[in-house]
Amino acid sequence: MDFTTDLEATGGTTTGFVVPDEVVEGLGAGRRPKVVVTVQGHTWRTSIASIGGRFLLGASAAVREAAGLTAGQTYPVSVELDTAPRTVELPDDLAAALAASPEAAASWARLTYSQQRQHAEAVRAAKKLETRERRVATSVAGLG
Repeated sequence: MDFTTDLEATGGTTTGFVVPDEVVEGLGAGRRPKVVVTVQGHTWRTSIASIGGRFLLGASAAVREAAGLTAGQTYPVSVELDTAPRTVELPDDLAAALAASPEAAASWARLTYSQQRQHAEAVRAAKKLETRERRVATSVAGLG
């Protein structure tokens, strides 16, 4: 489904596209559908959220940079229902740490896709080896 809307600054550093009610209804997947979004040739997976009585598609700083988006501008947006399984590719060191702790691995399996992605991205974003090791240890300790 295609629509055109502004990218709104929603407070702080957050931005989002207001999604018309008829688009959400047309997807037929409830009030928080998982979708694949394409704007200016950049595609990402997310969910439509119901916030303050309206539907929004968040656009993180990374998405805005990759797609060349600026808050306050109008963009054509394409959304389609995302039915593909959501899996997180684990950094090798995080995968090894989870494999070494069955209790943490079981807890990991119960996390949502977004929670798993947050852990994995935190590890990947570490610039120093010590920071990376600390983040892996913190993630596993919190799960174990």
